[in-house]
Amino acid sequence: MKKQFSTKWKSSKQPRKQRKYLAKAPLHLKRKMLGANLSKSLREEHKTRSIEVIKGDKVKIMRGKFKKKQGKVTEVKTKLLKVYIEGIQIKKTDGSKVNVALKASNLQIIELNLEDKKRMKRLGEGKKDIKKEIKKDKGEKK
Repeated sequence: MKKQFSTKWKSSKQPRKQRKYLAKAPLHLKRKMLGANLSKSLREEHKTRSIEVIKGDKVKIMRGKFKKKQGKVTEVKTKLLKVYIEGIQIKKTDGSKVNVALKASNLQIIELNLEDKKRMKRLGEGKKDIKKEIKKDKGEKK
């Protein structure tokens, strides 16, 4: 695999190449890799299965040591593909507490932060597409 990032690269069975792809990816693609699935109620409401995590979202941890705990997203590090949640900390040997970095794929969004205009637009588009499909189906039946 080349040193530069390539959009033409499809996939590999080799974990080292998969890790290299993630590490070398530009930020606009890494942002898309920070997606988490939505809770069932949000899925029905917004007609989408998953969305990128942003600061202010309320999430539930689905995997790992902190499984079933909930909290608000305090920080999202796109470059590292990590998410930090309020109240999720570990104690170091010197007694200080440190925030735990989590993967977005191990989280479930319970409550959305709807202050972001771009996000609202993206959620709105999903609804419009479904409404168009429903209208087409009704028109074909007549």
